[in-house]
Amino acid sequence: MTSPTQRTLAKLRAEGWTAFVVERWNAYARIRQDLGGFGDVIAWSGDERGVLIVQATSGPNVAARITKIEGLEAAKAWLLTAGASLEVWGWRKAGERGARKTWQVRRVSLGLGEGGAVTTLEEMQRAEIG
Repeated sequence: MTSPTQRTLAKLRAEGWTAFVVERWNAYARIRQDLGGFGDVIAWSGDERGVLIVQATSGPNVAARITKIEGLEAAKAWLLTAGASLEVWGWRKAGERGARKTWQVRRVSLGLGEGGAVTTLEEMQRAEIG
């Protein structure tokens, strides 16, 4: 079985991004540490897509990762950087009933909302409509 990070790398590269893992193993603390506390993979495209950091996780953990990122000043600073974007990718197996299940990804884009708070683009759109 491949990890969410490995699936994310493969998908980004298939979409034409140059992508690398930026999380690292801290042997002393015995934990994985994300770049800035929120990044597993960094990718750039050389075109208008700019630079992207992805937090890769399993499907059920997307909300927890978003909540974590919303409280990080480093994520806010990243989103203030020109051409930089941030997404959480949640991977799960899905498919038609009775059919072979395949890995599917849910991509949630994050941005700066009212007052400069980090939030999902979906939340920002709801705030604009309401």
